[in-house]
Amino acid sequence: MTRTSTFVPSGVISLTTDFGHKGPFIGTMKGQILSRFHDAKIVDLTHECSVHWPDEAGFWISRAYQYFPAGSVHLAVVDPGVGTGRDIIALVHDGHVFLAPDNGLLAPLAATDSACTAFRLDAGVHARFGITTVSATFHGRDVFAPLAAELASGRRRPDELGPPALDLVPSLLEEPQISAGRINGVVVTADNFGNLISNVDGSLVSRLENPVVTVAGHKIPFARTYGAVQPGDYLALINSFGVLEIARAEQSAAAGLGLERGAPFVVEDVSKRTDA
Repeated sequence: MTRTSTFVPSGVISLTTDFGHKGPFIGTMKGQILSRFHDAKIVDLTHECSVHWPDEAGFWISRAYQYFPAGSVHLAVVDPGVGTGRDIIALVHDGHVFLAPDNGLLAPLAATDSACTAFRLDAGVHARFGITTVSATFHGRDVFAPLAAELASGRRRPDELGPPALDLVPSLLEEPQISAGRINGVVVTADNFGNLISNVDGSLVSRLENPVVTVAGHKIPFARTYGAVQPGDYLALINSFGVLEIARAEQSAAAGLGLERGAPFVVEDVSKRTDA
């Protein structure tokens, strides 16, 4: 992270949290943003990330930000360390700003771009940004939302938050393990349909001539889309975000296989197998 990326604010702010939709938490964050920046265009990316697990939020943001206009501010609050000495980071990457706790959430995104720049919130930023009241348990409303509004409006630049951050807390999300004709992956999350979404990018699978997924004792073939198999059949596919997904046509793969986050699986090129 050695060269400052260009950021020209567009007024768009995306929100990613683990808050769910019970209670006033998301609404008051939006209220804080609009109080400072009336013309903000606020988009809810998701508020259903796994609670207390920043890595899923980072997984989604790194794959979703490209569908937003350049100059967007992406605010992510999955923050089990709220109120402690954990840092707050603003990462400038590909013309966007990503604002999050330094708890592994932004580390994978930073690792993809040696030209990105990260800034660490310093002790004086509250006074400079006019932040006067801060709850120990709700920095999303009292710190992150005002910062996002100031950045998205263009009144403040990312480098005004504090000094450059040369090292970020690493992510706990496992990387796929790759060997000849074989990929070992894990499930990152299950969506509302019960599809199991993994950490394996489609580019890795494309290297295999005839890939098959083995998971929970099942061998699952690849298909292009859900309707290509019969209802109730399992299939693997590369989903709309470019990662391997294990699905069950018109049913829940998560429920049917009894799997959740962290479940391991293997992708093998069966054309390369030598066993009889």
